[in-house]
Formats: sequence, C-alpha cells, structure tokens
Amino acid sequence: MPALVACPFCREMFEPSEARVCPECGLALEDIRKLPPSREALEDEEPVPPEMETVPFTYVGRGRGPLVMIAVLGLVAFFLPWMRETAPELRVFTGFEFAERLQWMWAPFVSWVVMLPLVLSRRSIHAMRGARLAVGFLAAIVIMTVIMRVAVVPESTRNLPRRFAWAYGLHVTFVLGLLALGVATRFGGRVDDLRSKEARKGDEMLH
Repeated sequence: MPALVACPFCREMFEPSEARVCPECGLALEDIRKLPPSREALEDEEPVPPEMETVPFTYVGRGRGPLVMIAVLGLVAFFLPWMRETAPELRVFTGFEFAERLQWMWAPFVSWVVMLPLVLSRRSIHAMRGARLAVGFLAAIVIMTVIMRVAVVPESTRNLPRRFAWAYGLHVTFVLGLLALGVATRFGGRVDDLRSKEARKGDEMLH
C-alpha cells in the first residue's frame, strides 16, 4: 500500500490520491514517514532521568577524569623501576621485567588496561555508579599484587646473598591503587544533586 501523506502543520492524514494540499492549512502534503514527530508525540514521551542522560566523552566530573588519569599513570608506573638489586649483581627490575619472570605480576598491567576503557565507556551517572564495584575490584587487584610482591622476598641466586631495595615504581603503583579504590567508591557521585541538560516543564516525574 502507498504510504499516507499528511499536513506538516496539523498532521491530518490523507491517501496519496485523495489530496495534494491540506484543505485546512493550504500546505503541501508530505510523506508521513518523512515528517518529524509532532509536538504532541514529543510531549507524550517519558522524560529521561538526569542520571540516565549521556555525558560528553570528555566529561571529567564525578571521578571519571581522576580514574582515567590514575589508570594512565598506573600503566606508566608499570615500566618504572620496582626493585634495585645491589648484590650479587647491580640490576634494576621494572614491573614489566617482573611480569616476564612471574606471570601473576601481569595483574597490575591488566587491571589498568581494563580500567581505562571501563571508565571511559561509562557515559551516564547511572552507568558510572553501576561500575563502582568493577573499578574497585580492579584497584584491589593492583594493591594485592604489590603486597604479595613485597611479601614474597626474591630468592638468592647461586647461594650468594641478595641485597635489594624496592624502588619508586612499586611505591607509586601502590599509592595509585589506593587512590583508584578511594575514587571508585564515589564514582558517579550522588543522585540527589543532579542537573538536567534537557528542558523541563517542571512537573515531570523524574524518579
């Protein structure tokens, strides 16, 4: 069946063979499928709650920006010195070099890599709040990995005493993990102080 035509103003509908001009408004009739929604249809739509509105990709509020920065710094810290050995050899181990020897040491790197897109993909307050547990879990993995690395003392080689000191890369990673865990508990902020971007009449039920 041919599509109906309608007046762009009053939206009265006609068969294509019935009329070409609206008898009331005098406007040319158009294919109803090409017309935008009428004012009545827009008013009947349920308003989007403020916490469900999409924020810009560059939005840094409510912990989103800090978590992205922490994840990026965490990735950088993974390649910084984690341990300085002074005996039996003079060597420096980064987090990456530890991971090459111990598979479980990849945990911080994987956690930061997963956290970065996880946080960036949260484009609404509701989604941010829903990701709190996941982000907090990733931060906890980083913290626990550092604790395990310090608790498990590197073994001596060739029966020679081993002297070493933990370097700043390890300390930075631990601090970043604690910061990420703290921010994760407030990721998305509160829902009772939201500002809507949409025009409201003032009598909508938002919650």
